[in-house]
Amino acid sequence: MIMPGCTVLGPDFSGVAAPILPATWDTHDTQQSRMKTTRWWQQFNDPTLNQLVYTASQQNLDIEAAGLRILQARAAVGVADSFQYPQRQALSGSVAKIYQNENTFDNATVSFDAAWELDVWGRYARGIESADASLYASIASYHDILVTISAEVVRNYINYRTFQERILLSQRNIDIQKRVVRITQVQYDSGDVTELDVQQAKTQLYNTQSALPSLQIGMMQSRNALAVLLGMLPEQVQGLLQGAQIDAKIKAFDNKYQTERNRRLSTDYEQFSLIPATPKLSPQIDAGLVLRRPDLQLAELQAQAQSAQIGIAKADLYPQFSLFGAIGVNSTVQAGNDFSFSDALNLSLGPTFSWNIFQYGRIENNIRIQDARFQETLTNYNKQVLLAVQEVSTALSSYQLNQTQKTLAFNSVDASVRAYNLSLTQYENGQINFERLLSSLEKMTRSEDAYAIVKGNVANQVVALYKSLGGGWEAETGRAFIRPDTQQQLQDRTDWGELLDDAVLPALTPDAVPPATSPFGEPIDPSQQRYPGAPVHSSAPQSTSTPAFPAGGGS
Repeated sequence: MIMPGCTVLGPDFSGVAAPILPATWDTHDTQQSRMKTTRWWQQFNDPTLNQLVYTASQQNLDIEAAGLRILQARAAVGVADSFQYPQRQALSGSVAKIYQNENTFDNATVSFDAAWELDVWGRYARGIESADASLYASIASYHDILVTISAEVVRNYINYRTFQERILLSQRNIDIQKRVVRITQVQYDSGDVTELDVQQAKTQLYNTQSALPSLQIGMMQSRNALAVLLGMLPEQVQGLLQGAQIDAKIKAFDNKYQTERNRRLSTDYEQFSLIPATPKLSPQIDAGLVLRRPDLQLAELQAQAQSAQIGIAKADLYPQFSLFGAIGVNSTVQAGNDFSFSDALNLSLGPTFSWNIFQYGRIENNIRIQDARFQETLTNYNKQVLLAVQEVSTALSSYQLNQTQKTLAFNSVDASVRAYNLSLTQYENGQINFERLLSSLEKMTRSEDAYAIVKGNVANQVVALYKSLGGGWEAETGRAFIRPDTQQQLQDRTDWGELLDDAVLPALTPDAVPPATSPFGEPIDPSQQRYPGAPVHSSAPQSTSTPAFPAGGGS
């Protein structure tokens, strides 16, 4: 609450300058683009993955901690707001026995004191502005963590399925190589080949078998990473990963495998792949989505919170004006007599001021510190924009290049499987030597494993692109940021008043009408109104006029 005629010192934050983005990016934020990024993981059409992302949003401990930081920021707004009212309101009293010469007296005092520092220079108004911006910053931080956790769940799930498919391919290649060893052993026993052929076949078999544990370790690490993200134990996650859809794919592949007598066809790879099929992405980047990234909102709000600190520091240059009042009674009587308060009433009321005139440059240097910190937050925002451009550009280019690599890798698998099928038939008919069969088998093993890796890389680049666009945080709008069981624990320990009421994430979008209250019901001064996701096309901060009152003290 600012009294009429008072001055609010310091710069009025009006947003950051519009960032420079690549000229090829679209500058129109379309509704369709936002819909695609809201729950982008659903484009993989994997029910198990959808369930994992939802579970993480409900149980992840980093998300829960971010919600508690919102609650802390909400309480901090209440602290800042309380300074608009009398800062001191104290009721005190004492009872004492006084010894004077040979006389003894009883003394009783009861007093109520109040003091109110008037916000002449806007110190407390800036404090509210800073706390309010910090509250919104905590919400943006919550959104940023949601984006990261969702992307990490999808990435680790893709890695888990990639390792799982590589293990299946490795096991089937081991079966084929065991068959080759048996064929070679029969021919050696018949005297058709030398022992060298047998040992070469066994060498290839043992090499493939020795690589299997490292794949199993990678699969286990991905599962355990999912366990942390979902806030549960690894064995609990294992149950979520064993779905009927995956079991059906594995069974169908095994049936086909047996039907074809170990001669697999390359057309089966996509049909029975365990790795989620990647959606097709447009090469056109919507710049509006990038500017909605929660980390950019966070950086801007941190700048606003720090901007207000400059005004708080400048207020120390000028005198502080206060109103004080005290009313009480003070009675002293002979020991043993009753107190009489009829004529012991004291009342005092009036204005006071204080001015730190000899501060030896401390105040000026503190102002410089706050201003430099503010400039640092603006620099950090610009850096975050560049990082966002880097992440989006890298992810999109990597996706396109990996798609090309995937096509070439599939051609390699197709050719290697065909070559193996031909070489096995020709070897059984005695048309080629063992080295050619062994070579075709080794190339097929490598190409199949490489193709599975490339498919996983393509899927992970989709994850990286949607993460770089800040996708996923809008999906949680309207949900409670404190779990019910956590709210109950807080209520059991402490009286939280109304702070836990309606503890849900607000809908904060660039095209939304700015609210007349904060996300949690506190009134907002329209002249200081800000909200996450607001368009960032305003000019650089401007300072208000310096008051005519002379600055106190010199350095």
